[in-house]
Amino acid sequence: MVSMETILEVSNLVKHFALGRKNKKVRSVDGISFSIGKKETFGLAGESGCGKTTTARIIMGLTEPTDGAIHFLGKNISRLNGAESRDFRRQIQMVFQDPYGSLNPRKSIGSILALPFKIFKEARKEDIKAKVVKILEEVDLRPPDIFWSRYPHELSGVQRQRIAIARSIALHPQLIVADEPVAALDMSIRAGILNLMRTLKEKNGISFLFISHDLSVLRNMCDRIAIMYLGKFVEVAKAKDIFVSPKHPYTKALLSATLVPDPKVESSRQRVILSGDVASAIDLPRGCRFNTRCPYTRAKCFDSEPELTNTDDDHLVSCHFWERLCS
Repeated sequence: MVSMETILEVSNLVKHFALGRKNKKVRSVDGISFSIGKKETFGLAGESGCGKTTTARIIMGLTEPTDGAIHFLGKNISRLNGAESRDFRRQIQMVFQDPYGSLNPRKSIGSILALPFKIFKEARKEDIKAKVVKILEEVDLRPPDIFWSRYPHELSGVQRQRIAIARSIALHPQLIVADEPVAALDMSIRAGILNLMRTLKEKNGISFLFISHDLSVLRNMCDRIAIMYLGKFVEVAKAKDIFVSPKHPYTKALLSATLVPDPKVESSRQRVILSGDVASAIDLPRGCRFNTRCPYTRAKCFDSEPELTNTDDDHLVSCHFWERLCS
């Protein structure tokens, strides 16, 4: 059960990147709002280039937003003082897609995992190794002593991702932003990492922002899912509702492209085929930004952009004709 206590609240978040001297801009994130509750996993899905990673970087404080506000544990992160900013860095952590790129290749695993304790002075020097050994056990790297002196290049891809996860939980954060954490791993070993993250969530009461282009990954991980297209949300709902009763044609297209292990179900599914190209985030089409690919486009779709509307039980959809498509 997801608590009603809000950990993160994002309000009308905008990020536009300026291009040269022609007053052109890339509308990477174009006005999104959402919240994440305590112990909740909120999924962010969409194709490459839709703004998922930019959203994550803004939330982490790695990229400045153009507009909008982010409140973490009730505080606006753009207005934090020195002590509050330090606490924010301790309470929110990130797991990147490429574990090797996020680990210092010149440092041993012991040094990498000891660093958070040293920076935030969370343990005495003589106690740090014991704490590192404990978190290595938490991420199922056993026996932990053999990993202490190893370097990232001496580990497999899945072991490196477990190290990245271990580092993220070291200081018991409130929120972890996981950006495509299993995309670089073989299909056969993804389940182990996903199960680990689910276990850590339940054991430590951590909230997650889980970003992926793969809806099959999000299906069993998330409480709610937002579908993002060209910088905006086109559908937001409970995870089960996204898969059982999707209301936006883009969501239906993503789902129809997701493989189902049951051959009977797979053969009977209705396919939604998208034609045309993804519009440019520099020069968006008039009206609905999905109208260049939508198989159900009508004249109204070129006249105005649909609002994100609550259709039923907090199931939000941005489509002029969602009722007709769902009938």
